[in-house]
Amino acid sequence: MIYNRKDNTYIEEEKNSTLSFLYNNVIGRVFLLLMTRRCFSKLGALYLKSSLSKRRINKMINKYKINLDEYERQEYKSFNDFFMRLKKNPQSKLTNNETLFLAPADAKLTVYKIDDDLCLNIKNSKYTISELLQDESLSNTYQGGYCLVYRLCVNDYHHYYYIDDASIKYSKKIKGILHTVQPIAFKKFRVFSENAREYSILNTKNFGQVIQMEVGALMVGKICNRDIIEVQRGDERGHFEFGGSTIVIIIEKDKVKIDDDILKNSKKEIETQVSLFDVVGRKM
Repeated sequence: MIYNRKDNTYIEEEKNSTLSFLYNNVIGRVFLLLMTRRCFSKLGALYLKSSLSKRRINKMINKYKINLDEYERQEYKSFNDFFMRLKKNPQSKLTNNETLFLAPADAKLTVYKIDDDLCLNIKNSKYTISELLQDESLSNTYQGGYCLVYRLCVNDYHHYYYIDDASIKYSKKIKGILHTVQPIAFKKFRVFSENAREYSILNTKNFGQVIQMEVGALMVGKICNRDIIEVQRGDERGHFEFGGSTIVIIIEKDKVKIDDDILKNSKKEIETQVSLFDVVGRKM
């Protein structure tokens, strides 16, 4: 279930028959073993970067009613070109109020409390922060804080941004496989600790030490992050190539007050639809 803040409505997400076959069918899970490997993702990427994939573009536009007027005009050479399309002036929604905690991307947001044992329960799967980060000493910093999970779907804008001025203290890449980040996968797999991911530790101006993590997903060929150390609020961090994927933001205790409607929805396992630079919380 997804909550749309703009018109105060709840909608059921359309079920994907292909994913249902892969994750709920015995034969499908045989194919899944191959499809979650990076080699398969690379093969898929070759097709999606070729001119043969252009025919998929109009199908995507019509299915999801994508308004091309919001994006820079260009000639798309492949479906991957279209998938990585750029918005016109994406920073136009950026507020001058630095105490507001903003969404780094267009996505469906769920917020999870990190308990005293550094555990969190995502879609009925228990994770520890040290599992996600593969760094036990770093995980202690986030006891009692929040983990914000931004799930991007295939029709979302797949560029993501920094939400505060910051210096990047450290970055890490973790090799893994590539499950879908659709909820159907959470029932059988520990997606966030199995999937390939990258994260950076950000010493932010207003919100303490924040971790921003990108999680790869089924058919995502690449996480493309910019190699910079000092960043400003609203700078682009990077983009995903084809496929829906996820951004995880981890914040320390007593740094941010998350908006009540998002917390209430999250407790009911309802995702809240947010747009890039929407306000999701406030500095404490």
